[in-house]
Amino acid sequence: MKCPFCSDLDSKVVDSRPAEEDASVRRRRECLKCTRRFTTYETVESLPLIVIKKDGTRQSFCRDKLLSSMIRACDKRSVTLSQLEAVATDIEQNILNSLEREISYSKLGDLVMASLRKIDEVAYVRFASVYRQFTDVSTFLTEVNKILVEKK
Repeated sequence: MKCPFCSDLDSKVVDSRPAEEDASVRRRRECLKCTRRFTTYETVESLPLIVIKKDGTRQSFCRDKLLSSMIRACDKRSVTLSQLEAVATDIEQNILNSLEREISYSKLGDLVMASLRKIDEVAYVRFASVYRQFTDVSTFLTEVNKILVEKK
């Protein structure tokens, strides 16, 4: 860390403590050349995730929006909120680990459907019906038949 007084690059940390409700770390440093002290703050760099919508517009990823859509799909089902929160966390972590800052709505929807399918098949079909915009009963039945074939 460069000393603000003499511009030397060597310093030592004298004290560290959480700051801003644990969102950053406050460090007191001492320059090894001029022995003057100064304060630095260390924070996590967060890069925004962007969802590319069907119409090509871009929107910030919203975990709450993702969670609310899954809650709607699981309405009156035996799926707990903690299960859905874990799924939302897994999906968000999966996207962050990919190192891509943009994800298409279709890829995001596929991640949600794959996760819901493992938890509750009815919730999966409900989500798929909105996500894939089922227009008639035949597309709905096609999706249900896929599930039945895979169960055999």
